[in-house]
This record gives sequence, structure tokens and C-alpha cells, in this order.
Amino acid sequence: MPTAMSTDSSKPHSDKLLVVIDMQKDFVTGSLGSSEAQAVVEKVRETILQWDGRLAYTLDTHADDYLKTQEGKALPVEHCMAGSEGHELVEELKPLLKNATAFEKPTFGSVALATWIAQETELSQVVLIGVCTDICVVSNALLIKAMRPELPVRVIGSSCAGSSPARHLAALETMKSCQIEVF
Repeated sequence: MPTAMSTDSSKPHSDKLLVVIDMQKDFVTGSLGSSEAQAVVEKVRETILQWDGRLAYTLDTHADDYLKTQEGKALPVEHCMAGSEGHELVEELKPLLKNATAFEKPTFGSVALATWIAQETELSQVVLIGVCTDICVVSNALLIKAMRPELPVRVIGSSCAGSSPARHLAALETMKSCQIEVF
């Protein structure tokens, strides 16, 4: 069961939370990397630097049996294997997220993250950024919205990258349809 890797979050008294989704080496320059993901790293970095609230992030995390899982059969590319270099955050973000709450997740959305947010009743908003917009960003945004329907959930579209530009835009539209603010 995925759990928070740490409970030490930066600026713990803030009522705003920025969640950085899967900004890992394998999704940026590794086995599933793309030029879109590479292009968004600096925007993600700038967003974190300008943020004045709490921080959390997710890590897509797979075990040695990944290729035998449903996801692995549909996407037979080993990536974000626990303990591998590709599982790590991109270098540009490591120092910025060193005190953030981390959530490892074996699939697209993190139930542990959504549950944690549901229990953090003082939060007034959650903002998501990262990759891939059409897979993990949308999955986490919808889980959070389902767990806290009255909590404003927002996505910064320019600080996200999808598996393709068309899928990125489609995911943003899907989230708008589900009352997730995209800006």
C-alpha cells in the first residue's frame, strides 16, 4: 500500500498545497522521456520557487514484477523502478523538494495522497503540476476532487506536460469538465 515517505512538509502552517506529480528522470530524459517533459522542467522549477505554501510530490514507483502487471502489459516499458536512477526526481528539483512530503505510488493516482489531503482539513486549495497531464496529473486531480469535492483543485497547464501535446490539451479539458480549475 502506498504511503507518505515523510510527513515533514515545508511551511506546515500554510493552507495551500502544491503537488508536483512524477517529475522523475524516466519521465523527463529516461525510458519514457519526451521533449515536452524536458521543456516543462524549468516552468515546474519556477512554480516551486514562487510558491508560498506547503509542498508535496509523487513518485511513480514500480517493482521488479512491473511487466507482469496490468499496466506493464499495456505499457511494456520498464520505468521508475524502485531504487533505480530513473525513479529519482530530476536534479533541478531535488533541492527544492527536499523538505516536501513524498508519496510513492504503484499506479497513476495516489490514493494515499488523496486520503492525506482529505484529512488535512485546514487546506483551502490544492494546485497540481508535473507529468503526464493525461495520465498521472488528471488521475490525481480527480482523486483529490472526489475525496474533497468542495476543496478548490487547480492545475497550472503551463507547468504540466502530457504524453503528447494533443493528450495534454484533452486532459486539461477533461479536468475543466470536472470542476478543476485550469490556468
